[in-house]
Amino acid sequence: MSTVAFVNVALRGHINPTLPVVAELVRRGHTVTYHTTAAFEPDVAAAGATVFRYPGDGPPLAGPPTPVTLLEQLARTALETLPSVLSDLRLARPDVVVHGAACPWGPVTAAELGVPAVSLFTTMAFGRRVPSPARASRTLLAEALTRPRSLLGYVRARLLLARRYRTRGLPLVDLVNTRQPLNLVFTSRAFQPEAGTFDRTYRFVGPSVGARPGDPSFPFDTLRPPVLYVSLGTVFDAGPSVLRAFATTLAPLGGTVVVATGGTDPAALGALPHDVVARRFVPQPELLERAALFVTHGGMNSVNEALYAGVPVLVVPQGADQPQVARRVTELGAGLTVRPEDATEAVVHTLARRLLTEPRFREAATALRAEQRRPGGHLRAADEIEGLLRRTGPHEKRED
Repeated sequence: MSTVAFVNVALRGHINPTLPVVAELVRRGHTVTYHTTAAFEPDVAAAGATVFRYPGDGPPLAGPPTPVTLLEQLARTALETLPSVLSDLRLARPDVVVHGAACPWGPVTAAELGVPAVSLFTTMAFGRRVPSPARASRTLLAEALTRPRSLLGYVRARLLLARRYRTRGLPLVDLVNTRQPLNLVFTSRAFQPEAGTFDRTYRFVGPSVGARPGDPSFPFDTLRPPVLYVSLGTVFDAGPSVLRAFATTLAPLGGTVVVATGGTDPAALGALPHDVVARRFVPQPELLERAALFVTHGGMNSVNEALYAGVPVLVVPQGADQPQVARRVTELGAGLTVRPEDATEAVVHTLARRLLTEPRFREAATALRAEQRRPGGHLRAADEIEGLLRRTGPHEKRED
């Protein structure tokens, strides 16, 4: 059996899809290590991995959700985390490094250790016909000129990375789109835009759902249909007034409205209608199996899980790749999109009513449910990683 090292960005949408893969590899007899932060250690350990913590509080990926600030943070984080990651893994001696496509210290780690690597796309795959939000472009350059400190921070970090480590193969700019000879994309070919333009190094394995600790305290037995679920993400948290407005405007349309408040204390929402349940976090996959509608920020993982359950979605995209995900949902007829600045109570009520009463949205989501499940998800991902291990065979690992 082999040792598989997961190196990833410590954000929920990046980690959650990998946990079923970790659990399956462990079930098959492999040793799995996983670098993450204290916040995610319980979930990663529950999947069966040996946890290595990033130094300090981990990768500081917070701040304005713009491509330039993200690129600077990723490059700086790579510098901060690589010494400890390499120290840990030189002792663990992995046979393969599995890293997020938006985790630039992952491919550098593989290059330093002299082992093969697999890139995981928890977003959709990016290419010539599906541009990455952080690709080199006039728009990115124009933004960079308005954020000179971020630009200089990025240039400095990249120069230091090149001086200290093997960075060949790391994109010069597009650090959220790091590719390898094997790239696993956690969605279906049906959902991926321009799927036919990607070569065979891209394997569309479908959503990876499951292997998260349950929440026995969640009141599933009190939910009355139709269940309407609201979650606007854990990165760009909506404030209490926004969450309260969504809850109250949806309450007349549903039997129960469930609101995941993320970083917002549910108590800050104040008094809510009796048929509204507000909690920081909810068991999302299980809840979606019972939901009639999902109001979401449009994170790829959340949309994948909704379509895996065949649930129509109302997308309120806020940044990063969310506008692209929202556009794809609308193109495929499985939901509707509203910009945050247009998401008044009246508009949200009208759009939600359409999604609940017009059969075409449920029909499109149901058709996508079958397509999302067909590739195999975490089982297929584990098969692909094992296939790479068989093809590469024993190899020399760097000792320096």
